[in-house]
Amino acid sequence: MAKQASAFDEMGSISAPRTVYAPLARWLEGTTAQRLTTAHQDAERLFRRRGITFAVYGDASGAERLIPFDVIPRILACSEWERVARGCIQRVRALNRFLDDIYGAQEILRAGRIPRAEVEGNALFRREALGLRWPHGVHAHIAGIDIVRTAPDRWFVLEDNLRTPSGVSYMLENRLTMQRLFPELFAAYRVSPIRHYPDLLLATLRDAAPPGVDDPNIVVLTPGSLNSAYFEHGFLAARMGVPLVEGPDLVVERERVYMRDTTGLVPVHVIYRRIDDDFLDPECFRPDSLLGVPGLMRAVRAGTVTLCNAIGNGIADDKAMYVYVPEMIRFYLGEEPIIENVPTWRCRDREQLAYVLEHLAELVVKEVHGSGGYGMLVGPAASAAEIAAFREKLRAHPERYIAQPTLALSTCPTFVEQGIAPRHVDLRPYVLSGSAVHLVPGALTRVALRAGSLVVNSSQGGGTKDTWVVED
Repeated sequence: MAKQASAFDEMGSISAPRTVYAPLARWLEGTTAQRLTTAHQDAERLFRRRGITFAVYGDASGAERLIPFDVIPRILACSEWERVARGCIQRVRALNRFLDDIYGAQEILRAGRIPRAEVEGNALFRREALGLRWPHGVHAHIAGIDIVRTAPDRWFVLEDNLRTPSGVSYMLENRLTMQRLFPELFAAYRVSPIRHYPDLLLATLRDAAPPGVDDPNIVVLTPGSLNSAYFEHGFLAARMGVPLVEGPDLVVERERVYMRDTTGLVPVHVIYRRIDDDFLDPECFRPDSLLGVPGLMRAVRAGTVTLCNAIGNGIADDKAMYVYVPEMIRFYLGEEPIIENVPTWRCRDREQLAYVLEHLAELVVKEVHGSGGYGMLVGPAASAAEIAAFREKLRAHPERYIAQPTLALSTCPTFVEQGIAPRHVDLRPYVLSGSAVHLVPGALTRVALRAGSLVVNSSQGGGTKDTWVVED
């Protein structure tokens, strides 16, 4: 399948590259396919040696996989990145204000700017979080914002990830790998560093400590080695120099959390949790959970421990709530969105559903609670039978879906079996929020490795690239 004609090529071409890609184009012209192939193989060996793998849920083999890594970087000029950074920070500030509000005073609901029923009737709205106060009013301490580009100056937010966003370890490992493989290419650019991300993350977690705790003990809580992102949990814990723990390693006594240690019980003040809400505390959520910590929510309510991220964030990154984020920005910040939403049809609305049903072959339809590229329809790439089957799903449960136009995601040069070819990409910057908001000048670029594909998720065959922010 050929590249979509309307897709913006971020490089331009090797023969006539955009200015920021000119050194890369010259380097590629002098680099053989064999060198790139060897580098790709070396990268795979490095990743496998370091255990940089993930598991795919539902894969009967249970095999660990490598996320495919592309050896050609994606390059953004500082002036391009500056807008991306400002837009992501603005969005996360508004989303944190929204979360603090709906679990508190609910001013946006009382003002009628978002229908109350769409918040309180959402399955991801956690009544257990009502009235909980978090340091600095921050609920999403770590956020991943997925954005796409369709033109030189046109960016859109695809979705927000405010629960347990993953992938930052790949951003960091991709950089280390590229520096090792192609030092001469780095010499042609002034690439902004990202290696200080773990330091910023640790500072953000320390900033989230309960009031009066000046030297907090911090842990990373993982569901265990079978989790698809387990490598990342251990990677970040090691980089920050804090313990990686599982549920049985923690105990709650007198509404305080302790870590079991060879010396006894060590108090815990901040938990960077990578476990979903449902499994965090069997006393409060799923009673059959063996992954969480019994009594954890009692300690949270007592204010002796902070969860990063907070419980109940799913309501803010749910695709049904996505359509209201621009209104949140206006309501809480008094600003216009720096980065736009993708135009979205809410299938629970009868008129909008009628339009979607009539134009299914042109649209992308997603489950409002879905993630990872599962449960979606990409109309232009679907067969008539797939469209017909999805139409019946929509008619049966329209409230479960939203629809969006099929955007022509930008492309970047990518090394594939056929050589260097354009492939569609997205971008996930990571925003850290505490008393201040930070992000490093870099992000995870995900790439759809199949020709013409718009699905970048690793579980659906996508790969990753190193993302360089460079001087103009």
